[in-house]
Amino acid sequence: MIKRDRIKLIEEMLATNSEDPFLNYAAALEYNKLGERKKAIKILEGIIKVTPDYLGGYYQLGKLFEEENEYEKAIAVYKKGRKIATVQQNQKTLGELNEALMLIDDDFDGSL
Repeated sequence: MIKRDRIKLIEEMLATNSEDPFLNYAAALEYNKLGERKKAIKILEGIIKVTPDYLGGYYQLGKLFEEENEYEKAIAVYKKGRKIATVQQNQKTLGELNEALMLIDDDFDGSL
């Protein structure tokens, strides 16, 4: 019940500020927690389309694609995020994205 209350609150805030990347990101995370992964993916894709420099979206979207066994999409998202992290000189996110790419490679013995 508490999780539903959180998403309701986020949706109310989004009603007045629908383009806010942080609110959309929070909504995507909550929907994922509620088991609505496809909805979370759609929201994260929207964030990246509207606000391509919002780095948090890339890692989370890549992870959700991995959970959907959409590894090529995950790799593409991680690589795009990595380019932006490099431009922004965001070493923490760059490291997370590089690690995610290495783990995919390890999981599939470099077959992707």
